[in-house]
Amino acid sequence: MGGVPQPLRVVGTAAAILFGGMFTLSLASSLSIRALKAATEGRRKKTALSCGVCQGKGFYICKLCNGSSIIKWSPLYDPVVINPCLCPTCDGNRVQRCLNCVGKGYF
Repeated sequence: MGGVPQPLRVVGTAAAILFGGMFTLSLASSLSIRALKAATEGRRKKTALSCGVCQGKGFYICKLCNGSSIIKWSPLYDPVVINPCLCPTCDGNRVQRCLNCVGKGYF
């Protein structure tokens, strides 16, 4: 007696089928695009030239802190106190992504 009216139940079922189908199509297309991208990237990596800047690693030692993860910084031109700060280029990781190959290690 106090259930959901029949027209509203039909509309709800149709909406669930429609949105479920759209979700399924979206998931299938994104998975197929990802698989296609991985296949082409694998072929490209086999035939590509290795990056000369990072020797094919994709990363190199940070140029700003020279791999120490800390820089010496002072807000004044003639410093009275020099503050050690975390390197803003590598965020303390001591390496930075190669800008020549964008971290891939090849062209």
